Amino acid sequence: MAANFIQSTRDHRFILKEWLDLNKVFETERFKNGYGIDDLDFILDNAIKVAREVVAPTNDDGDSLHAVFENGKVTVPQSMKDAYFFIQENGLGSSNKDHADESALPACVLACTNEYLMGANASLGPYFLATSGAAGLIQSFGTEELKKIFLPKMFSGQWTGTMDLTEPNAGSDVGDSLTRATPTDEPGVYKIKGTKCFITGGEQDITENIVHLTLARIEGAAKGTRGISLFIVPKYWPTAEGEVGEFNDVNCAGIENKLGLKGSATAVVSFGEENNCRGYLLGDPPDENGKAQGMAQMFQMMNEERLVTGHAALSAATVAYYNAVKYASERIQGRPLTNPKGERVAIINHEDVRRMLMYQKAHIEASRAMSILTYYLMDIAENSPDPEAVKKASATIEVHTPIVKAYCSDVCWSSISEAMQVYGGYGFSEEYPIAQLLRDSRIYSIWEGTNYIQAMDLVGRKWMMGKGQVFAAWLQDIQDFIDNNRSSSFAHELDILQQALNDYREIQMTLGGYLGEGKIGMIGLFATRILHATGKILGARLLLEQALIAEKQLEQLAADHYDYPFYQGKVNTAKFFTRNILPELSFTLKVVKEGDTSALDIVEPAFFA
Repeated sequence: MAANFIQSTRDHRFILKEWLDLNKVFETERFKNGYGIDDLDFILDNAIKVAREVVAPTNDDGDSLHAVFENGKVTVPQSMKDAYFFIQENGLGSSNKDHADESALPACVLACTNEYLMGANASLGPYFLATSGAAGLIQSFGTEELKKIFLPKMFSGQWTGTMDLTEPNAGSDVGDSLTRATPTDEPGVYKIKGTKCFITGGEQDITENIVHLTLARIEGAAKGTRGISLFIVPKYWPTAEGEVGEFNDVNCAGIENKLGLKGSATAVVSFGEENNCRGYLLGDPPDENGKAQGMAQMFQMMNEERLVTGHAALSAATVAYYNAVKYASERIQGRPLTNPKGERVAIINHEDVRRMLMYQKAHIEASRAMSILTYYLMDIAENSPDPEAVKKASATIEVHTPIVKAYCSDVCWSSISEAMQVYGGYGFSEEYPIAQLLRDSRIYSIWEGTNYIQAMDLVGRKWMMGKGQVFAAWLQDIQDFIDNNRSSSFAHELDILQQALNDYREIQMTLGGYLGEGKIGMIGLFATRILHATGKILGARLLLEQALIAEKQLEQLAADHYDYPFYQGKVNTAKFFTRNILPELSFTLKVVKEGDTSALDIVEPAFFA
């Protein structure tokens, strides 16, 4: 078996119990009668056991047996079906979206458990994670009648859910969608006709029904995204009792033959081939100006899925990293550079292998910190009784979402590539786990809006939120962190962070100057590199914040204490990231100030020459 799931709960326990103040979450109305901090070890231990014993054994089936399309139907390996229901039945799935469920986990805790499950089989995750997002949309925007029909089955996992945006003609430009909705005699029910593509879980034989949350345009609605509405379009129309009823003319035209995630069906879904497809409208019809509510509603799920995507990338990179560490500690090859005539050693003793491992560890822990922090802020934003706390958390989530999605998926791909390099030639072989992890993870920079879209969202929208005050406050928070800790033992690292922050502000000023000159294209030219620079600043700040906690723990521990390596690793990881990765931001500033436009100036035929 090529797959080899290796994970640890230690960093998650540190994040949830030592770094973040989870009392602020567990004491809210929603969670006060459920789990508490004392339950976290049990929750994490149980989740990683499920990942290791139930989910990980299905990974090879997903990659070798695949999701198979035949005669309009999709079959999924039986082992993945069994694991799906085990997850749902044991409270690690979509039931956590149920606001009435006192046993539900906070989003930041669920992110940790999801990291194990996604790392154990990346193909399985989308089936229950998309269901959670779709159920959340119905919970937020559906009528009481619609909630009664759909939510019990979706919370239990008996029915799955999908997000149906992309069309063959439109791609990421959702405003050009052609799927249309026509009113029927039944209030709130519309005939749906159109085709969607790249629909994850759009067809499968795991569950008895699939609930498609589908974007379509009602006749007379405005053009572009302003006129798009959101519909609940089940594969089988529910009966009055909420059970599976007649077929709803929702057909699968095929699934993608993909580089990775082969057990996850990515479908082309056709609605209304026989003109018998119906959907329930979520919210109100378009207003007198033709403006609809669909895109605003769908962004709730889309932004959630963007965070899921960044975290999924982290999950894959973590498993690759732990495998690379294990391999490096066991593989005997070469002699020390410092003792060429000495005995052959495990390659973990070679300097460049250590550099590669630290590169992975630093990016993984930075990515995990920014991801789980953002989920924690979601818990605050959704449940805190303090309006100011909600306001600040909501604003920070807005800033973090494109960073978590794009930065994490980009650097985790490069981290897995470094893991393959640690293996050498064996890493390129499908007999070892890194090859599949690399294949599976490549989609994450494309899913849920390509990373360029995330970069444009950050620079073009998040920089400008609240007339620029939101992002200015975000930067000031980093400045305050530096100022408040200058006297610590991390003074050198904080000086580097200060320089990076100064460089970042100069990047902003330089881009503003280009815009003042009417050079709008410079935004698109530098957006991705600026997003990466933003991720590096955020990652360094969070790792240093964690290192301050770890250093205090080290002062209380003897070098032979079982937890000493963890905290010592935290300190050195923060130093490595700050000293080796963060300084790349100064190069980004140099490039932005140079303002080279050769990529824009080259004539199109030259690309073919």
